Amino acid sequence: MLTRRRWLLSAAALPVAANLVPNLAVAEAATPETVKAAMSRATAFMTDKVALHGGYVWSYLADGSRRWGEMEAYPTMIWTQAPGTPEMGQIFLDAYHATGDEQYYRAAEQAADALIAGQHPAGGWNYIIDFAGEDSLKRWYETIGKNGWRLEEFQHYYGNATFDDHATVECGRFLLRLHMEKGDPKYRAAVDRAVGFVLDSQYPNGGWPQRYPRMGQFSNHGRPDYTGFITLNDEVAEENISFLLVVLQQLKDERVRARLIKAMELIIALQQPQPTPGWAMQYTPDLKPATARTYEPASITPHGTAAAVDQLLDYYRLTGERKYLARVPEAIDWIASVELPPEKRAPDGRNFYRNYEPGTGRLIGTHRRGSNAQNGEYWSDFDTEHTQPEKHINVAALRQRYERVAAMTPEQATRDSALLGRGPSLLPRYLITSDVGGSDLNVTETRQAADDATLLVSELNAEGYWPLELRTTSHPYQGDGPPAPPPGFVDRGQVGDDWDTSPFTEPSGPMGISTGTYINNMSRLIRYLDGRR
Repeated sequence: MLTRRRWLLSAAALPVAANLVPNLAVAEAATPETVKAAMSRATAFMTDKVALHGGYVWSYLADGSRRWGEMEAYPTMIWTQAPGTPEMGQIFLDAYHATGDEQYYRAAEQAADALIAGQHPAGGWNYIIDFAGEDSLKRWYETIGKNGWRLEEFQHYYGNATFDDHATVECGRFLLRLHMEKGDPKYRAAVDRAVGFVLDSQYPNGGWPQRYPRMGQFSNHGRPDYTGFITLNDEVAEENISFLLVVLQQLKDERVRARLIKAMELIIALQQPQPTPGWAMQYTPDLKPATARTYEPASITPHGTAAAVDQLLDYYRLTGERKYLARVPEAIDWIASVELPPEKRAPDGRNFYRNYEPGTGRLIGTHRRGSNAQNGEYWSDFDTEHTQPEKHINVAALRQRYERVAAMTPEQATRDSALLGRGPSLLPRYLITSDVGGSDLNVTETRQAADDATLLVSELNAEGYWPLELRTTSHPYQGDGPPAPPPGFVDRGQVGDDWDTSPFTEPSGPMGISTGTYINNMSRLIRYLDGRR
């Protein structure tokens, strides 16, 4: 049930790197000693030179003059979205398990303390923790956040916490893992507050809002505030269920059992009727598909439907109850019916459009005009001439998984069910480094791990970090944008004019420091060490 950290290989995550491959022939072959030394140096750089009170954003210019989470951050800020502070804490724990070195446990504690300092009184977390205080955070929302045209979730300061982008659940999961390591009651108290937040925010029907508690409405371009709608987008329900299942297994907290079952059952209820038997990204209280950000119409989405199918297959394996499988074939057939023919797919293999009208199945096109958050707007209609494929789904693999799971008896399906007290721990030895093979690595994998380690040791620079070309950047905040697009403005899609603070990708950029690079590289070095056991 514990999902992989999808951001690790996500092209959408900041930053984007150039493909720089050093000459392996001139690098000295790695040994466990040189790998451990490199890991220690890289970690000391991150904790001593980069961290703020133990926390992190995503990327930094080498001279520290600018830094970014999903948007540009103040120097007083850390980020909870991946690959931010919780994921740094998780890789520290992975490294601690691989080496036994207390340096990594101390680093994990520092990350945890930073998160606890920013935990909302209700028990959850916002995307951002600002150590300069709430006035500074409000100022950020009123300036940089407000002017990120494409990132509407940052255009208003709610003063509450969010499940979006796994912000709350990733923090809670890391703190739970840290508590289980040595039993420190400080971390158990923070976990209990996080669990309370998940339970308090859950609706009687089993769903969750995107943000909680309600702290006033925000109307964007006349649309109702969507943050209280039942939310599936960005795996809100899936991740909350996963977190509660870990809490049940690790802490034996029986109060969460009925709540996570209620949430699982709601996924069944949210499937729409024919002719569009799929799932939306968010729902009104009466379980109807709802709009969210202005470029997110009420729609049935193929990628959301594929995700819901995977969840229902998981839930059959947790419960042995075939009600979770009853309408899965309808959903897969609908996904297959809207798959694009080869000639309409994107060059990189994306084979699905995003939005279809509930009840009719008509493709919905989304458009924008203007140049910034002040004069720009998004809208949706049925003009789809310029609609591009956005998602890739392996329909055959999804159908094969369904057939394999459906063929299982309830007893076979639930053999490793954490809900029924069976199966392995949902907090494994390695969480970020979850594909480490250890002694099960074959000869080819062992050789690849050694080559990876040799490269990474040689790439670590004299200062102690792996430099990365930061091709994703943003326009510095310079006030609210003009009321009309500047003369000659041409919309490039990711970003508008010079007043738009949304992140965008350039062909090249300056070298910098990246938490995502640190996490990935440490994971690869841990893989090497574990394979040498």
